[in-house]
Amino acid sequence: MAQVFLEFGRPWLKFLGWWHSEEESIPFAAHLESYLAWMRQERGFSPATVHARNSCTTNFLRWCGQSGRDLASLRPHDLDAYFATFGDRWSRISVASMATRLRAFLRYAASIGACPRRLPDAILGPRIYQLESLPYALSWEEVHKLLASTASASPRDVRDRAILMLLAVYGLRRGEVAALRLDQIDWAGRRLWIHRLKRRQPQVYPLQRSVAEVLSRYVDTVRPRVPYPEVFIRLQAPHQPIGDGAIYHVVSERLRALGIKAAHLGPHALRHSCAARLLADRLTLKEIGDHLGHRSAAATRIYTKVDLPALREVGDFDLGDLP
Repeated sequence: MAQVFLEFGRPWLKFLGWWHSEEESIPFAAHLESYLAWMRQERGFSPATVHARNSCTTNFLRWCGQSGRDLASLRPHDLDAYFATFGDRWSRISVASMATRLRAFLRYAASIGACPRRLPDAILGPRIYQLESLPYALSWEEVHKLLASTASASPRDVRDRAILMLLAVYGLRRGEVAALRLDQIDWAGRRLWIHRLKRRQPQVYPLQRSVAEVLSRYVDTVRPRVPYPEVFIRLQAPHQPIGDGAIYHVVSERLRALGIKAAHLGPHALRHSCAARLLADRLTLKEIGDHLGHRSAAATRIYTKVDLPALREVGDFDLGDLP
């Protein structure tokens, strides 16, 4: 009973300001805040980029504090020790991503004199080859199985079905689903306006009947009556807009409950499934890239590696009498 109270009561008490907990201090917090402000105001980075770099930088600064290291006196061997501490938990691609994010922070820190000027150049991530991996798409049968898990009339299933349909049909990113507002749905004109995170501009889609039905059902019967413009709201009090982390848990928890095995069990798997489905329907890479909101066709080329019918055509090519 106590655990249930903590799970459901703590968010509400925090919302009311009645739950006070001592927050863990972050070493060199002033430099971190200055870096975040610089990314938002000077560089105009998207909230998703700022969040990702904040998480990586915070982890690094906490490690510095716990290991007794001072930012002003860091040396290359200290950076080696950091990656040795956490590197066994990360894949090669994750190590490369963390190296890029940490290098960006240290370049900023060096520019304001907070760390040695040449320190960022000491971070060398692993080489990542273009198109070296395969997209981690679920099969379309698995997508149908996932949607079938939301067939009941429970509020959670009604909400989750709307989320899953947006991810699978339009290939949206989880942040784009979490940020979707009511005024972006044109019910009469059957259009859906999506603010693409990477393109930083709106994109208009036809509002498919099946998607319109599940969205209408959620908004009319399940969505709490709150003043927030966002479509998806927490089911339990406090009734606030859900974050992109909640979108991840909606997908991953259902996939795990169904016993579906995949390299990645999050919303991006549905984005890949959408792309693979469009490729199987013989849409061009340009059309698929436009549908997914890619900034360039290069980002879409990875899906040619799973176009099995086209690969079979290449394999069956008859060279005739050529030696």
